[in-house]
Amino acid sequence: MAEKILVVADDPAALRLVSFTLGSAGYQVIPAVNGVEGLRRAQEEAPDLVVLDVMLPGIDGFEVCHRLRSNPAAPQGRLPILMLSAKSQEADRAMGEKVGADLYLPKPATPEEITAAAGSLLSQREECDV
Repeated sequence: MAEKILVVADDPAALRLVSFTLGSAGYQVIPAVNGVEGLRRAQEEAPDLVVLDVMLPGIDGFEVCHRLRSNPAAPQGRLPILMLSAKSQEADRAMGEKVGADLYLPKPATPEEITAAAGSLLSQREECDV
């Protein structure tokens, strides 16, 4: 069974690009268009990885990441979180680390960079589960 990746992005073009890229690499993609939906789908779908935009309507990606990290009902093991954002200042990266992101990838990211980052985080998770 393919690993499940939750992609949370409000920009339709970015959501399509990331979803297509990861789907083409053999992953099962679960889309979400805002932070609230992302949190709900994370709980319902138990993804293996979350790809999270920072600038989201309502609840931003930093808050979504924080809530995912502080949820005591989260699935066993540590859910890897890849933040993918146009906000590329050092303060943004530091905030991503502070709220628990495993990797912060600035946009624009190539399909190869996205696939490599997802693969790396998923393989690290598998090593931790062994």
